[in-house]
Amino acid sequence: MPAALHFVASTAPEAQAALAAMRGRYRDVGEDKADVIVALGGDGFMLQTLHNFLSRKKPIYGMNLGSVGFLMNEFREEDLEQRLSAAETAQLHPLRMRAEASAGVAEALAFNEVSLLRQTRQAAKIRILVDDKTRIAELICDGVLVSTPAGSTAYNLSAHGPILPIDADLLALTPISAFRPRRWRGALLSHRARVRFEVLEPDKRPVSAVADDQEVRNVSAVNVAEDRSISMTMLFDAGHSLDERIIAEQFLD
Repeated sequence: MPAALHFVASTAPEAQAALAAMRGRYRDVGEDKADVIVALGGDGFMLQTLHNFLSRKKPIYGMNLGSVGFLMNEFREEDLEQRLSAAETAQLHPLRMRAEASAGVAEALAFNEVSLLRQTRQAAKIRILVDDKTRIAELICDGVLVSTPAGSTAYNLSAHGPILPIDADLLALTPISAFRPRRWRGALLSHRARVRFEVLEPDKRPVSAVADDQEVRNVSAVNVAEDRSISMTMLFDAGHSLDERIIAEQFLD
């Protein structure tokens, strides 16, 4: 029996046109009755959809109508039911960020990464602790991030961080334009690691923290750890799994 579907789309005109076309071709039963959520858009919209459907824990199948589409499948109107029946799964666990800021304490989840970024022209100064032990007393940088395997090909890769297999029980800790220590290129951490960033001179060198698309400004300290109590399922076309995409990304020119 075909899966019951619910379609969602980004606000981009192409995605909205595709939404109308897919609802004309396939029945949309609504989010309450759906077995699968079909997301039409780019990677940013996929992250938004993962967050929006956290409480429902329904598998999400993305179709690319954005720019990069690393987390998406190719958009085609036809054969959707057959593609879904043969789809491969990927389980994602988010990072939980707890940010201490001038406005109070804020928590957020990130399926890609948690990043700390300087807010002004001056470089940030950040102390890094892993499992309550100081690993870098003072990192002078534009920022630093912790990435999940799913997010390792996103901002982490642009910052020259390592690409992680989707089933690796690892996190990537990656500096962004580090000035001192200049030769530090980051670290691979166990998924059980607890990372704490302490902002040095926060008044003079303000720093913001970002969990996917949620930003907290003027932070003084940020704690990051994977939350294995939360799991979301993504669906990928047979032969084009997220694991295969991550492997293939490492052999591109």
